[in-house]
Amino acid sequence: MASRTSFLFLAFVWLALATTALSLTPNFYDKICPQDLPAIRKVVQAAVHKERRMGASLLRLHFHDCFVQGCDGSLLLDSTSSFETEKNARGNLNSVRGFEVVDQIKAEVDRVCGRPVVSCADILAVAARDSVVALGGPTWKVLLGRRDSTTANRALADTVLPSAAMDLPALIENFKNQGLNERDLVALSGGHTIGLSQCAIFRNRIYNATNIDPAFAKERRATCPPAGGNTNLAPFDPTPARFDTAYFQSLLKQRGLLTSDQALFNGGSTDKLVKTYSSNPKAFWDDFAKSMIKMGNIKPLTGKQGQIRVNCRKAN
Repeated sequence: MASRTSFLFLAFVWLALATTALSLTPNFYDKICPQDLPAIRKVVQAAVHKERRMGASLLRLHFHDCFVQGCDGSLLLDSTSSFETEKNARGNLNSVRGFEVVDQIKAEVDRVCGRPVVSCADILAVAARDSVVALGGPTWKVLLGRRDSTTANRALADTVLPSAAMDLPALIENFKNQGLNERDLVALSGGHTIGLSQCAIFRNRIYNATNIDPAFAKERRATCPPAGGNTNLAPFDPTPARFDTAYFQSLLKQRGLLTSDQALFNGGSTDKLVKTYSSNPKAFWDDFAKSMIKMGNIKPLTGKQGQIRVNCRKAN
């Protein structure tokens, strides 16, 4: 009986150790390379200082990475003979940006660490947090320990990335498929409080939507004609370089830039949460931080899975 008890105890210990080893933790690099987080923060702060829009771009990279194959850095891979880059997917083509900044971060982190020990997937997660902080938003402890995939999946990206044309039921289903609930949907959509969108993405809404403030539609049409000007930019809210609650305040006035933005406040189940966030910055910040941690935990590669890429753009 004693030996059986000892065996069960040892089995439990090994299971606990294995689970711990495969779990993400904020302290993952503390002993391997304690200089990594300051190095990432320094490059992000410089990039955002140079171009405020870059903060939103780096946040978006993490989001679009995690929704395809999990948070594994697959979005950063260029095309090879065996797969096409996710950068060419409908939700990414001529839209995702900031890859040069990621390259700069990778080079600096590898320099201070003395060798490639920090994954590109972790770099995206930390850069997203540091970008939000640089634009006046909340901070949170990023869970670390992800490893990088060796392949990308453009076809999957075409299927799973949320579209700017989605209505609320489609958005809820899209996020549910990633293990995210309605609160996560609204909180993470609040990331649109920073950044800009291209005319081609919001043109249909400003010319055809009925749930849009007429003055706002007219204002946006001035820089987004019915044809042409596809890459002309417009802010998601009036303060695109500041992480605040203006995005939600705009939704209350039917001034959401994308169909998927206004869908969050259009007589549906998320209206109450939009109202809460619009007037309660702390509630938004707290939920945004929690949802970012939750999103960052979508199917990460850990342990001996994947690799630590030497170059974020290609597998070793």
